Amino acid sequence: MTTTIPALGTRTAEGSALQAVLLDMDGTLVDTEGFWWDVEVEVFRSLGHTLDESWRHVVVGGPMSRSAGFLIEATGADITLAELSVLLNDGFEAMIGQALPLMPGAARLLGELAAHGVPTALVSASHRRIIDRVLTSLGPQHFALTVAGDEVERTKPFPDPYLLAAAGLGADPGRCAVVEDTATGVAAAEAAGCHVVAVPSVAPIAPAVRRTVVTSLEEVDLPFLHGLVTF
Repeated sequence: MTTTIPALGTRTAEGSALQAVLLDMDGTLVDTEGFWWDVEVEVFRSLGHTLDESWRHVVVGGPMSRSAGFLIEATGADITLAELSVLLNDGFEAMIGQALPLMPGAARLLGELAAHGVPTALVSASHRRIIDRVLTSLGPQHFALTVAGDEVERTKPFPDPYLLAAAGLGADPGRCAVVEDTATGVAAAEAAGCHVVAVPSVAPIAPAVRRTVVTSLEEVDLPFLHGLVTF
C-alpha cells in the first residue's frame, strides 16, 4: 500500500506534530478479549482443568507465550506451550469465523484516519494467522502495515513492536499516537516513547504523563489525536 508519510518535523495539523497512529487489535478495535478467555476456558476444560476467573486479568493483553505459559503452570496441565498455542489459535479462528464485533467507534475512527491520509499501523501480540483473519473485518486498506506478535523477537510489553511499526512508517515514535486497551500494551507503547490513548477493556488503567484514558473509542477522533502530540 502506498502511503504519504509526513517528513520528520512536519506539523500535520495546526499546533500538532502527529506523524502516525498505531493501533492495537484485540479489545481495542475488535471486541475479542472475551473470545480469547472463552477459548482458554474451553481448551483447559477439555484437558480436565477449570480456570479461575481471577486469572483472566493476568492473561489479558499479553503475548500467547506468557498467557499460555501462566495457565499451564497454574493448572499443571500436561501439555507443552507449542501444543497449547496451536489449540488456542485453532479455537480462536473457529470462533471469529462465526462473529467478529468491532468496538464502538472503531469503524468511524479507521475511516477518518484513512480519509485524511494519516499513516496507520496495526500492532498486535496476536499471531499473523489471527491478524490476517481479523483484517478481513477491519479492512486491510486501513493500514499501511501490520505487526504480529510472532514476527518480533520480543513482543508486548517490550517496545519492539511499536518501534518496528514507527520505523516502518518512517515516523518518530515520540510523534506517534498509540491506542491500547491493556496495561501490557500501554507499557510497550510508553517504553517506545509514544503518546498513548488507553481505552481499558478488562482491567482499569490509570492516567499518567503522555497517557490519556478514555472510556470508548467514540471519544477518539483525529483532532483528539492531533492534540496529544504538540510542541
